[in-house]
Amino acid sequence: MQQRSTRTLYSYWNEIRGARSTPERRDIDPTRIRDALAHTFILESLDGADFTFRLAGSHICATYCRELKSRPFSMLWSARDHDALETLMRAVTEDHAVALVTFEGATERGEKLMFELALFPLRHNGVTSSRILGGLTALDTPYWLGIHPIVDQRITGLRLIWPDDRETVTADGYRNPVLDDIAAAMNDSAMPMPATVAGYSARRYAHLSVIDGGKN
Repeated sequence: MQQRSTRTLYSYWNEIRGARSTPERRDIDPTRIRDALAHTFILESLDGADFTFRLAGSHICATYCRELKSRPFSMLWSARDHDALETLMRAVTEDHAVALVTFEGATERGEKLMFELALFPLRHNGVTSSRILGGLTALDTPYWLGIHPIVDQRITGLRLIWPDDRETVTADGYRNPVLDDIAAAMNDSAMPMPATVAGYSARRYAHLSVIDGGKN
């Protein structure tokens, strides 16, 4: 987690969930995360599959130069990432993992910028498939951010943090089948190659860096 707003959200989410795998939506007190609110959003879904923005902070809306409320979350992503994103969000809603994603956003003028995205599971009315807490922050603040909208974005890396910090061990080391499924969805024919990303051991699938989870 490179950005302060992401760390604030994760720390607060972890605090209010306690021993549970995920906190209740009603547990959230916006005043406790006021420093991160501009970078915070909540997604909602009626069917557990298609998510729309219930609310989005001012910095997020400025990134896309539009109000995002009631707009589909999937509209931000190109078709090439939709299958991977669907698998990722199922890991959040069904397995209660925290998802950390890095992606490259681009404007119509060709300007590019890296972003950090975090998705946190929430329980609402007894289910975990209807609400997701999120944070989205740019890794830099160029002059054009908020003037020229991000119109295309591409996932470059991801990591899952499980509620019980579990990982799956195979003969060739720590492996996470959900992350493997996501990587395969993005490039079915790609063979994983070792890499190091931000100090973490990762596997490369074409343009994607897959980092196995853990709290550290």
